[in-house]
Amino acid sequence: MPKVQKAVEFEAATLQFGNRVLWKDLDVAIETGEFIAVLGPNGSGKTTFLKVLLGLQRLTHGSVLVRGLRVGTDNQHIGYVPQQKSFDRWLPVRGRDLVHLGLDGNKFGFVHQPDNAKRAIDAAIEAVGAMAYADTPIGLLSGGEQQRLRIAQAIVGEPDLLLCDEPLLSLDVTAQAAVASLINDYRKQLKATVIFVTHEINPILPYVDRVLYIANGQWVLDTPDRVLQSRTLSRLYGSTVEVVNVRGRLIVLGTEEAAAHHEVEA
Repeated sequence: MPKVQKAVEFEAATLQFGNRVLWKDLDVAIETGEFIAVLGPNGSGKTTFLKVLLGLQRLTHGSVLVRGLRVGTDNQHIGYVPQQKSFDRWLPVRGRDLVHLGLDGNKFGFVHQPDNAKRAIDAAIEAVGAMAYADTPIGLLSGGEQQRLRIAQAIVGEPDLLLCDEPLLSLDVTAQAAVASLINDYRKQLKATVIFVTHEINPILPYVDRVLYIANGQWVLDTPDRVLQSRTLSRLYGSTVEVVNVRGRLIVLGTEEAAAHHEVEA
């Protein structure tokens, strides 16, 4: 039988800046269609992990393949939802203009928008429930509305791999749940792979297949129930970390770094 192509494959991958090691000997294979959460304290290399997959950051040692190819050679099949940044209130860019950049944002000058592109843009906006404000200047929209349009921008080309960098940041609980559900719906409909960097695991926990946790240059990849436990987190942090269940919620106690990044529903 032919070998099944992995969505992402890291082999003996090490990323180091000077004497600081973000991670070492990373051997990770992510299956097509998986929903992977990437967790860890600030500065552990979560965003850099995504940059490696985009071909924007080279590994110190080891190798990585995306869809069986060298990174940076096939980015048209990758969708990217960046960290949320505020738009100027008077920026003369409509919501649909932002989504349009997902199709031709890498091109210079005036780009003709054929009928099939218009249909793709409308379909992406409709998929995220943003049609009502698609023609509103982006700076006048709420954080949740802007984030829906960023997701539409990321999925307009129907990528096989969706990289999400803190897409829930600064959103209220309702908006977090809506954004998480949108991303998972896209994954299911297109059988896409999602790699989701976050500090807040609660909204995505029902959808997550495995968690990649990075801390102190160490890493672990396993199911949420095996990663988010006292033994695993204590090993990663090198000090005692307790995970306790309080009325159906897992609370992490121990180092300030660990406690700041987890309060997850059981």
